[in-house]
Amino acid sequence: MIRSFRAALLGAALFATPVMAQDNIRIGVEAGPTSLDPHFASLITNIAFARHVFQPLMEQDAKQDLRPAIAESMRPIDELTWEVKLNPAARFHDGAPVTADDIAFTISRAGDVPNSPSSFRYATRPITGVEAVDATTLRIRTSQPTPLLPNFLALVMIVSRKHGEGASTADYNAGRAMVGTGPFRHVSWQPGSPVVMERNPAFGGTAPAFQRVEFRPIANAGARVAALQAGDVDLIEIVPPDHFARFKAEAARFATAESPSNRLIFLTLDSDRVDSPFIRGRDGARIDNPLRDARVRRALSLAINRDAIVTRIMQGQALAAGDLGPPGYFGTSPDMTPPPFDLAEARRLLTEAGYPNGFAVQINGPNDRYTNDEQVVQAIAQMWTRLGLAPTVETKTRSMWLSEAAALRYSVNLAGFSPNPELLGMLETQVHSWNTTLGLGTANRGRFSNAEIDAIIQQARTTIDDDRRRALTQQATRMALVDQTALIPLYFQVNTWAMRRGFTYEARTDEMTLAFSAGRAPR
Repeated sequence: MIRSFRAALLGAALFATPVMAQDNIRIGVEAGPTSLDPHFASLITNIAFARHVFQPLMEQDAKQDLRPAIAESMRPIDELTWEVKLNPAARFHDGAPVTADDIAFTISRAGDVPNSPSSFRYATRPITGVEAVDATTLRIRTSQPTPLLPNFLALVMIVSRKHGEGASTADYNAGRAMVGTGPFRHVSWQPGSPVVMERNPAFGGTAPAFQRVEFRPIANAGARVAALQAGDVDLIEIVPPDHFARFKAEAARFATAESPSNRLIFLTLDSDRVDSPFIRGRDGARIDNPLRDARVRRALSLAINRDAIVTRIMQGQALAAGDLGPPGYFGTSPDMTPPPFDLAEARRLLTEAGYPNGFAVQINGPNDRYTNDEQVVQAIAQMWTRLGLAPTVETKTRSMWLSEAAALRYSVNLAGFSPNPELLGMLETQVHSWNTTLGLGTANRGRFSNAEIDAIIQQARTTIDDDRRRALTQQATRMALVDQTALIPLYFQVNTWAMRRGFTYEARTDEMTLAFSAGRAPR
């Protein structure tokens, strides 16, 4: 009798294990957050983690279209005023309703977090005031027309004044201030360790499919693949192209998801300094920086075979680029196709600019930030060798590369950026002249500068009318890329995920891996 009872218990336990496991999900991600403070750094990875515990006013869906979150709606009532209708059902984890005071506190805090390496000030700078109209209506006033304000604020998570006032980044990291309105509650995290969350039973929106989520940082792509194959995780992101094809072919064990990305991979060019750090004559002697000449920049672009990069290095998981955003993105132009690979024209331009024998240049980039990033840099160096240059390559780990790129230590650098969610976001940060007063050109690592293009960008960013803003954006982009080659667009990534059979994932254009975008496959 005892033996039968023990056998029954054992059988029940064996049967219960997979059922319990189905209510949890383990996700292998390339990197964990640098902080749990939702306002510490305007980085895609940090924002993605923050979106589980906190919510913005309006949020972006998988295609980056806006949808209600804490706010039911957000609309301009004049050029300087936005009316926001709060969702009366929105509640913080402690049960308190979201108020206009919480919104005002968040906007005040988000752009002013001490030691922030990448501030949200670009999103909050235009705001001059927040006022309550009634319990669920507020108005946000701006210093100038700001058509992208709802999109900017879609990346700013709303925090509680009660729990956030006086709270430091350390308080968020320790979990003490992690009180949001999101679909999950914070459980635990230490830098370099998994992030653990549990479903918020009081969440007013669609309930996540899983009770508990564990994000495991696995920096090496091969290790993420191995973890999925071994069953140590249920879902992974950023799948190497060759492994993605294998997972796709093994439909009995795995499933995949993919989406075109709005992230442009491109080269920044030092078009500012007369003496650039990694530009020399072929004999090693100092020369004036040839990248200051638009003809040279155009020649370098024409000497790159984008189709070869897409097909051979990226194995088809990329789209050759000639614009700052992928086709159909707001502000793109149908005729802004990828520049043709034209070595003869590139050599002619180089000769015309006074460099018939080329020059020596170092190409820098990361070796662990973008898919096959180091191989892409090596391929470009080989292509420029055929142009007559004497290129060298140096790649570094993400943290060191980011630090050195921000310090302008490179002449030519492989970079990536996602506009949010219009092309104007790319023009403002990557093309406009460096201007700390206006908060523009903040990621312009080549320090390209053109007053005429700047004027058009500034006009576009204060134009509420969509058709007019689109036309101005197209004009500025054409001048920047076709006339000036302010930077060299290469390709748009394809975002990829792979998962064990029985799981699903809604692929996203913004690269975010979100637990509430995961689900169970129908049986």
